[in-house]
Amino acid sequence: MYAARLRVLGITAIAATIAAGLMIFRYAPQEADQGLIQKIFYLHVPMAILALGGYVAAALMAAKHLRSGDRVWDIRSYITIHLSLILSVAVLVTGSVWARASWGHWWVWNEPMLVSFLIVFLLYATYQPLRFSISDPERQSRYASVFAIVGGGFIPLNFIAVRMAQAYTHPRVFSAGGGMSGQMWLTFLVSLVAMTLILATLWNIEMAAKRDAQRLRRARRAAAAREPSPGAVSHSRTPQPRSVPMS
Repeated sequence: MYAARLRVLGITAIAATIAAGLMIFRYAPQEADQGLIQKIFYLHVPMAILALGGYVAAALMAAKHLRSGDRVWDIRSYITIHLSLILSVAVLVTGSVWARASWGHWWVWNEPMLVSFLIVFLLYATYQPLRFSISDPERQSRYASVFAIVGGGFIPLNFIAVRMAQAYTHPRVFSAGGGMSGQMWLTFLVSLVAMTLILATLWNIEMAAKRDAQRLRRARRAAAAREPSPGAVSHSRTPQPRSVPMS
């Protein structure tokens, strides 16, 4: 049943991605100033939204883990941060390409949004090394959850600080003067839905893999517990062969 639902989710994600691609290149009008390169917006911005939203969602899952003690919530938080990190790399790459085409530079250090996103990425890049440096599973999950909660709380504070910054060269497409037409908005929303479905599919696939790995480990431990140890001595008396007298 779960595999059937996952298959439907994957097919829906593929269909939405194809629809988003067609709308980006066939339906959405070309921006007058930036031209074709502006269409990277429909990939860059949804990934940024989902990456930052993923960090916040991971913090909520981590809080649920600390509150309930259920390791499933820790695994969910770990997978969400893992996928958000991958999205963050893609955001930084596409943002650099967009910056090169728009501003003539691959990176602009006086742009608060770029630098703040890089800081968030570098913060969460330490999550996995910190987590796997702890060998005890209970302490590992507990410390990782605390990290996720602190990092998730940093996201909205960072966003507010960026929006209040004076030096701001990054375009504010969601403001009143963003200049997005109705076709652009619809294409953006379809792209956001498609990216969300892709992320949900990957999340469910990785969650299923973690679940199967745990079941396999439990089955191996149970099989090892049933098998006698190699050095065990059997106390059962085996019949000895009788000696046959020589005639």
